[in-house]
Amino acid sequence: MHIDLLELLEVAAIGLAAGTMGGLAGFGGSLVMLPGLALILGYTDDAQTRQHVYMAAAMVVNVLVSLPAARRHHIAKSVRFDVARVVLPVMVVTIILGVALSNMFEGRRLNLLLAAFIAGYCVYNLHRFARKAPEPVPDPDRSPLLRSAFVGAVTGIVAGLLGIGGGVLMVPMFQLFARLPLRQAIGTSSAIMVVTATFGATAKFATLHSHGLHPGDAAILVLALGPTAFVGGRFGAMLTHRLPLQTVRVAISLLLLIAAARLAFRALESPKPHPDAPAQTPAD
Repeated sequence: MHIDLLELLEVAAIGLAAGTMGGLAGFGGSLVMLPGLALILGYTDDAQTRQHVYMAAAMVVNVLVSLPAARRHHIAKSVRFDVARVVLPVMVVTIILGVALSNMFEGRRLNLLLAAFIAGYCVYNLHRFARKAPEPVPDPDRSPLLRSAFVGAVTGIVAGLLGIGGGVLMVPMFQLFARLPLRQAIGTSSAIMVVTATFGATAKFATLHSHGLHPGDAAILVLALGPTAFVGGRFGAMLTHRLPLQTVRVAISLLLLIAAARLAFRALESPKPHPDAPAQTPAD
């Protein structure tokens, strides 16, 4: 995969935005990276096979975003390790199963699923804000084994299927099922994703060949996205403890709604091959 200088700068900017938003809102950044890569670099075939490359790269960068964010949240004492110990092993297994499931779909369908997921996430956030839902009251007795395992199972399957970190599901589910305050939900989510995204990324990289794709293409994107995403993750995690989170999440949701609409439109339109790519060559 060839990327010219302008595209390289654009991809790096995507990494910075994804890292900052991910560290701030408690997700790995894929909800920013995947639409951004699709819109900037495009596809080379009708099935949009290159989406699997974008997913593999995004899952690696999720680790780079989560790592500094988790450290910041740990320093701020907002990581609930009692919850993480239950969720983590379940999610490691299910994220690998989710990756296997994603390999059964063509990239175009995965794009449509991702756009629908992003839209649902945004509508949920905006609905909570409009209702002015109160912050959950901490309840140590409200995080039993089965509820926490359910959070890990659902989050892992969806994360592996769509190529996301899973924080967008974990944060609201932690609030709903474990009664965690928002900052604890974000901190715990970031800590879990450091491990689970590593397993998911490894599984996705290992299966790229099944689509006629080369892992080196995903590695190039990781090198372009990774450094700025890492910096953004540190910055976003710092802002989590300084900004009004509900207002910030509304702003992020509005931006992501626009990205979801453009992603869905791109998935439905005819492909516009990258200038350097021969048509109908998924292995570009």
